[in-house]
Formats: sequence, C-alpha cells, structure tokens
Amino acid sequence: MPEKRYYATGKRKTAVARVWIKQGTGEFLINGRPFENYFPVEELRLQVNKPFMLTGNVGKFDVVANIYGGGIPAQAWALGHGIAKALLEVNAGLRVTLKKQGLITRDPRSKERKKYGKKGARASFQFSKR
Repeated sequence: MPEKRYYATGKRKTAVARVWIKQGTGEFLINGRPFENYFPVEELRLQVNKPFMLTGNVGKFDVVANIYGGGIPAQAWALGHGIAKALLEVNAGLRVTLKKQGLITRDPRSKERKKYGKKGARASFQFSKR
C-alpha cells in the first residue's frame, strides 16, 4: 500500500502553493527543484520551515510543492501557509500552536488596484496651481 500523502493549498498575494507532505526524511522538491536552489535566502527558508519548527516535526516529512504566481517572498509565505494547513490534516491537535503564530490564517493583504485619473492606487499626478 502506498504512503499516505496529505494535501493543502497555501496562498499569499497572488502566489499559490499546492503542497503534498508525507512521512519521510525532510526532503523538499519545489517545482522539480531542490529547496536550497529555489529559496536562496535564509530568511525565506526559515519562513517555509516555521510550521515544522513550531510543531517539532523538522525532518519528519517530505514536501512536494507546485508554486506559481507572485514573487519569491510571496511564494515562500504561500508555501509556509500550505505546509501549516497540511500538518493540520496529519494532526488536528497542532491547530492551537499554528493558529497562535498566525500560520493558518490566510493573509488578506494584496496590491491595491490603480485608479483612473491617478498615477497609482492613491498617488496623484503633481498638481500645479499656476
């Protein structure tokens, strides 16, 4: 019988991470690339591993993820969100720990749209009285 895989979706801004985790040795495969190549910055790797560190599951699960949209930091946050939700599928008792750190809640902040007659979302063109 094949190993049980747990699936969850994580999101941040326009980045979407589809995450599968299973019991293993802590290997990451993101869009077919190793973890260290995909996220070269240490801060982003910490953000991704945060759910595992808080629950004491570092190195116990293998992660396979498909990520698209957004920038690299938003993708890291989306992956962390997806991992946290997948860990809830494994063990619902971790909810209190993850919720306290805000890892289950989807961050609703996103870029505000540009308005007509303005330079950006809120910035106007320079005004000259004379």
